[in-house]
Amino acid sequence: MDGRATWRPQKYPADFNGINAAAPAVNWNQFEVATLWPQVVMNEAHTYPTACEFNAFNQAAVKECDALDGVADGLISDPSHCNFDPRRLIGTKIACDGKEYTISEADAEVVRKIWDGPRDGSGKQLWSGLPIGADFSALTASTTGADGVTTGVPFTVPAQWVATFVEKQPKFDLAHLTSAQFEQIFQQARTEYDSIIGTSDPDLSAFRAAGGKLLTWQGDADQLIPTGGTVDYRNRVDAKLGGTAKVDDFYRVFLAPGVAHCALTGSNDLTALTAWVEHGQAPDVLRADLTTATGQKVSRDICRLPFVSRYTGDGDPTSPASFRCVAP
Repeated sequence: MDGRATWRPQKYPADFNGINAAAPAVNWNQFEVATLWPQVVMNEAHTYPTACEFNAFNQAAVKECDALDGVADGLISDPSHCNFDPRRLIGTKIACDGKEYTISEADAEVVRKIWDGPRDGSGKQLWSGLPIGADFSALTASTTGADGVTTGVPFTVPAQWVATFVEKQPKFDLAHLTSAQFEQIFQQARTEYDSIIGTSDPDLSAFRAAGGKLLTWQGDADQLIPTGGTVDYRNRVDAKLGGTAKVDDFYRVFLAPGVAHCALTGSNDLTALTAWVEHGQAPDVLRADLTTATGQKVSRDICRLPFVSRYTGDGDPTSPASFRCVAP
C-alpha cells in the first residue's frame, strides 16, 4: 500500500492493490498555479491585510456557519455551503500586536476573491479558491520595506514551479503578478506539463479492473491544496466510470472538517484500507481526532463524499455517536 504516489492508479494501475492517498496532489498544474491567486488579488488591490485581519474573517465565518451541522462546536462540517459574506466585517476594529486595524471594504474584497478562487478575464472560474476556514498565512505573506511599501511574498512551491518550469526564468517577478499574467501562466502550465505531471486523468478503469482500492482523505481546511480540486477529480471519475455508486466500489473520498494540510491525527485510515483490500469491507466513515476552533480535541467519524456530518440533536457533541452522515 502506498500513499506517496497519487498518480499510481492512473499510469501504473497494477502496482498496488490498495492506495492511501492523503491530500492528493491531483490536478497539479491547476492547483499549484492557483495557489498564487491570493498574491495576485492583493497586488492588484494594493491591499495587504495583516494576519490578524485574515484570522478575523475566518473566525467570523466559523461563528456564522458552525451551527449549520446542528451544533456549535467550533467545526464547519461543510465549508462549501458556508455563505458568509466578508463585507459584514467592514468597519470592525481588530487589535493586533499592540496596533488597532479597521477592516476596510478593500480588505473584505480581497478575502472574497481569495475564497472565490481565480477567474479569467471573462469571469470564468479557473480553479477553486482557499476553503473557508483554512489558514491564510502561507499564501498571503507580505513584507514592508524601509520605504514603507508593502509587497507580497509568494509561497515558495508555486513560486519556484512557475518561475523555473513555466516561465523558465528563476528570477521571474511573481510579487507583482497581474491577473492577465496569471491567466496566461495558468494556461501555459497546463499546455506544457499536463501530459507529464498533470495527474488529472479521471480514467481509473484499469485500476478498478485490477481490483485496486483507493482511499483518499483531505482536510476541509487545507491551506495548500484547495479541497475543491479533490472533489472535482472525484466528480470527473464518477462521470467517466458510470456514477457515484459504481466508483464507490473501489474509490472513496473523506473530507475532514477543520483539518489543515496533512494534519489529520488519530485516524484509522490505514486500518480501514487494509480491511477493504483484504476483507472487502468498504469504509463508510473514518474515525479521527479533530481540533475545534477553540483548540479542543474531539473524536469524530469523517463521512465519505458526498455525505456530511450532522448532529443528531442529543447526546455529547464531543462523541462520534452523536453525529450521523447525511446528504448535504
